[in-house]
Amino acid sequence: MIFSPLNTGVLVLYLVGMLAIGWRFAGRQRSTEDFFLAGRQLPWPAVAMSMYASVTSAMTFLGLPGMAYSANTAFIVVSFMSPVVAPILIGVFYPFYRRWRLTTSYEYIGLRFGPAARSAVSALFVLARVGWLGIVVYAPAMALSTVSTLPLWAAIVLMGGLATMYTWLGGLSAVVWTDVAQFIVMIGGAIALAILIPREVPGGTAAILETARAAGKLTGFSWSWDVGRMTGLTVMVSYFFVLMQDYGVDQVTVQRLLAVRTNRGLVCAILFNALTDVIVIAMLLFIGLGLFAWTQAQPGLLPSGVTGDRVLPWFIVHRFPDGLSGLLITAVLAAAMSSMDSGMNSISAVIVSDFVRPAHPTLSETAALRLARVLTLALGAFATGVAFWASSIGGLVTAFLTIMGLFSAPVLALFLLGMLDRRARFSGWAVGTVVAISLTLLAQRYDAMNEIFFFPFSFSTTYSIGWLLGRFGCAPSLRPGLTLWDRAAAPAEDDPASARQTHVKK
Repeated sequence: MIFSPLNTGVLVLYLVGMLAIGWRFAGRQRSTEDFFLAGRQLPWPAVAMSMYASVTSAMTFLGLPGMAYSANTAFIVVSFMSPVVAPILIGVFYPFYRRWRLTTSYEYIGLRFGPAARSAVSALFVLARVGWLGIVVYAPAMALSTVSTLPLWAAIVLMGGLATMYTWLGGLSAVVWTDVAQFIVMIGGAIALAILIPREVPGGTAAILETARAAGKLTGFSWSWDVGRMTGLTVMVSYFFVLMQDYGVDQVTVQRLLAVRTNRGLVCAILFNALTDVIVIAMLLFIGLGLFAWTQAQPGLLPSGVTGDRVLPWFIVHRFPDGLSGLLITAVLAAAMSSMDSGMNSISAVIVSDFVRPAHPTLSETAALRLARVLTLALGAFATGVAFWASSIGGLVTAFLTIMGLFSAPVLALFLLGMLDRRARFSGWAVGTVVAISLTLLAQRYDAMNEIFFFPFSFSTTYSIGWLLGRFGCAPSLRPGLTLWDRAAAPAEDDPASARQTHVKK
């Protein structure tokens, strides 16, 4: 069975609609603050939906059901960790960013540790998110390849090209408001699948849970500690740090929250995301369990080559009627597009704000805007190439955890060293980062630990070495307001001239 003309029509209508919304806002930006932060005037509900849609990519939409189908439901613990991390985001990270009126979170690192540190963490962000963009392109391309006769390579080129064209329309306003529509489509698709799949399984929800229990897939509630496999405890520890990185440090999220009008709106957006995580992660894992129960009840119907991340798109097209299946596949693509546009815009913001402007302080706004749009095209082409590498890693969640452990964990370590430790130095962090990345690559090569451990292992190695080396020598001289212990000395939010200085001489 191939993707029907009706389903194709639904998909094309969706893509045209997203391009139309993007075009509606394109070309209105007159400064980089307009392009990257929408003038800091976005309403919090739109930002909250955009933020969730950006982080919850097609990798999540396909990867979590695939994880529950192939392994277990240990990722359910992630939904419980989101509300735990929310107060840390509100109380620790964002007061620094908003009082200093930053465009990127990495400007804080420049203030705290100097320009070399700012460049280093910005580079790690770019490496991590370009790899992530490759996975974002690969996930919907894999879905299209699974449900149609289109080869995987052609699907990757098609999805990468469409996402790049859409993102090129540019500006955070365009990105956020298209993300709002994509959030509605994505969440609506997840709800529809959670309702429809039990109807395909004899015995419904009760049979799904019993089948999962008998197969040992409810081990998300297991609190054993085993470096060789994924359990509830290991996921809880890992994602305590991953969520802190995703929502407190990563520019994809920080950029949106810095565009909110008020502090109250920022708090509301963070809490909205935490509560949405609880619901959506539970739904996606339940969908995976439903798919597993269906294959057990209907042996032989699923082709042998369709496993893991590919099961959901195959099931959608083969078990649901035309039109409806097109809408559900569109929900997968909505998750991808919302992440692709956000990633490109954020990477462009980091390159312009953290690399180009410090090197060329007289760069005009017109030239900076032109550069941001050119970067979008270049990033789209590069991310499409990375998608071919992502296709060789294995499961989507595995690819995500590998990239995050290598590049993002050391970044979180430097932020927390800077905020919590007055004696921390960039040189100590740099040593810790080299050691952490080297050991993580060795662990991956020799399969020394489950990939869920990559992030906490890399973070703890970097932070520990950085903290230890900070004990030697005299404490560095710091501008007031850059650590948690003297944050009240930071400039007020309404004093942008003072806050926008990029770094202090140590």
